[in-house]
Formats: sequence, structure tokens, C-alpha cells
Amino acid sequence: MHAAAADDSQNVTMTFHAPGGGLKGVVSVPGDKSISHRALMFSALATGQSRIEGLLEGEDVLATAAALRAMGARIERDLDGVWHVDGVGVGGLLQPQQALDMGNSGTSTRLLMGLLASHELTATFIGDASLSKRPMGRVTEPLSRMGAEFTASPGGRLPLTMRGIVPAVPIDYRLPVASAQVKSAILLAGLNTPGITRVIEPEPTRDHSERMLLGFGADLTIARDEDGARVIAIRGEAELRPQHIVVPGDPSSAAFPLVAGLIVPGSDLTVTGVGINETRIGLVKLLSAMGGDIELLNEREEGGEPVADICVRASRLHGVENNPADVPAMVDEFPVAFIAAALAEGRSVFRGLHELRVKESDRIAVMAQGLRAIGGRVEETEDGLVIDGTGGQPLAGGGSVATHLDHRIAMSFAVAGLVSREGVTIDDMRPVATSFPGFVDLFRSLGAGA
Repeated sequence: MHAAAADDSQNVTMTFHAPGGGLKGVVSVPGDKSISHRALMFSALATGQSRIEGLLEGEDVLATAAALRAMGARIERDLDGVWHVDGVGVGGLLQPQQALDMGNSGTSTRLLMGLLASHELTATFIGDASLSKRPMGRVTEPLSRMGAEFTASPGGRLPLTMRGIVPAVPIDYRLPVASAQVKSAILLAGLNTPGITRVIEPEPTRDHSERMLLGFGADLTIARDEDGARVIAIRGEAELRPQHIVVPGDPSSAAFPLVAGLIVPGSDLTVTGVGINETRIGLVKLLSAMGGDIELLNEREEGGEPVADICVRASRLHGVENNPADVPAMVDEFPVAFIAAALAEGRSVFRGLHELRVKESDRIAVMAQGLRAIGGRVEETEDGLVIDGTGGQPLAGGGSVATHLDHRIAMSFAVAGLVSREGVTIDDMRPVATSFPGFVDLFRSLGAGA
């Protein structure tokens, strides 16, 4: 791989080529993005100082830290990379003096809306061009029921101004679409709301909020209703205790070297310290079903989360049809799963992916366009893709892929470049900094060459 343009006035394009040999080595990936956001937010609401190790220092998480600082929390990083947060207590956040710039981070935006809904303050959220296209109605609707008021741009988008309320009204809310962000936003609002706020979750989503809230001492229970849905209940006006948090490696970031290790011939690599929370390992299960040689080593628990080292070896993959019920467990990993399917033997059918249409980009349409540009055989459907793989033969490559400011699109096609004859050019690698600083260096360390 090499930089094809480095002028700061231009898009930073890069071209990724097949390496001379397989990818080999032992690497680690940055801290889990979902857990990093929550660690900062819950620490800011605790009374006392919390300590966070392994925090993802990508732009999305730094946007969360900046917003919390603007509302009174003291957040500092020491020379050893450990973060210290002096919280203000539940209900203690202060009126921000300027708009909160969320950059590209949908998680920051939606969770902070929930956090502020039960505070008596007004906040304006702004973001970059990609974030400003993303709908926020799924969060503002339940928070409005709790008493918060919102003035949004057309389509319920940013820029958006919200006015929180004290006391907010507890609600029982059944999620119409599986969304950990919506669930977490309501639970965060419930922290400073008198009474019990309940979220009913028909399909399980990542449960980092529940695990971490329990660790901080929140009065939270999880049960099942008569239909088998999860019912998460939180008692408001909580007092949170400061914690020492160790953030595991992000399985969504680990997805890129793991898929590359399976599809680049001759590869044998290990990614250490990856979170293997059951709500996050859908990709590992899918790749195993495709015939991937994947081994979990040194399974353990760190900071209340299950963690393992994951070893992969180059494998002959075959086509697969995903189970739509498993989508929440790998919703962010589908773009790179599409790359694996493009190299597999036979046809893969992906369904139930409506959520991908409203991510940082329309990931169904953008992945279909990019795959066609580099020789992939793909058909776009309303809720997914049908991909006919090459049977392990390299993709043609030679094309340029537009990322549409989407970090996971950029990284997925970087992996595709490693299994192409002519290389794949990514039009803008800068969005990768939102979640995976050091992405290019990691792949170079494994042997991905220019």
C-alpha cells in the first residue's frame, strides 16, 4: 500500500495491493468504540474519579470527551495513556456555552441526547456532512415522551437543539427497531428521572450499557416478558460510583485483520485482547460458518467483558446465507463480510440489513458500487446484497472506490485491495481516524506491502 496523494489540500487517497506473501504476526487493535463512549459518559456522571485504560483515542470518542468537558466534567489523559475522569454526579452536568460538535459520531450524538434529556439545560448538536444526513428521530421520539423538547433540521437531522427537563417522566418503551443506541439513550435519560424507566427489547442488541451501569452501581434489572423480550429497568435519581475500567479491543476493528487473514493466501495471524461479548461476535460465527479457520485462545474476563485472542489462518471460504436475527450482533461488520463473500466459493445472500441504509453512508448501495468497480459480482436488493464469489481467485481491482466519508467502507476496500490483481484505490482514508487510528501501520506490520 502506498499514499497516492499526501497534499493536505486534497483528499488523502491510498492504493492497497496484494502483499508478496501472506499476512503474519501478532497485533492488537484499538479499544472498543462502544465501550469507550460509555466509559466516559458514565464516569462523568459518577461522584469521584474514574480510571480508564485502553480507551479508543479515535475522533469519535474524543468528540464525546470534548462534549463532557464542555459540561463540567474534568477529563485528562496521563503520559501512560490512562484516562482520568472526575465526575459531576448524576444531574450535575452544566449548560454548555457553545454547540457540541459531534464530528462523525452517531453514538456520541444519540447517547448524549439521552444523557441530557433529564438535565435542565439546552444544547445544540452539530456534526460533519455525513452525520448531518443521519436521522435522529428514533431517539428524539422516546425522549420527547419523557419531556425533552427538540428543534431539528428537516428530516429530524442535525443541526439540532434540545431542551432537557427536570423532572423527566419515566416511560416504558418497546424498541420498534433493534438499536443499542436508542436503548442506551433511554437508560441514560432514566438515570436522572424519578421512578423506573423500562426498555423492552424484542431482539437482543449489544449490552455494554447494562453491564457498565451495573458496574457503576446503578439500580438496574434485566428480565423477560411473556413474549421472551428483554426488559431492562432502571431506577432513576441514581448515584454512580467511580470505577476502574479496562476497555477490550474492538471486535468491529478486529474484523478487518481477521477477514484479511482468512482471504489473503498464506496468512496466519493473531489479534490479541478482543472483546467477545455474545452480542458482538456475529461476524466470527458467520466466518466460521463459511469455513474459516478461526480459533479463540486465552479466553478471560476484563472489566466485566469477555475477552480472547483470536487466531485466523488462510481458508477456503464458501458462500453463506445470513440469519436476519443475527444482524444486531454484527451490524457494523457487514461491509467487510461482503469482501469475504466476494472471495468465497459460490453465492452468499445477505438479508435483513435495512439498518445499513442509515449508517455513515448507505452501506448497501456504496458497497455494491465499490465491489462492481473492482470486479465483484453483486446484486443489490432492498435489504441486502447477493454476492457471487470468485472461489478464492483475486478480484480484478484497478478501480477507485468512493468512501462517502464512511470509515468502514474505506477499511473494507483496503482489505479488498490485498486480494486484487491491480490494487484498489480508496479516495479518502481520513475517515478511518474516527475509529481505527494506526490502521495502515497495523497492516504494514503484518506484511501488507506497497
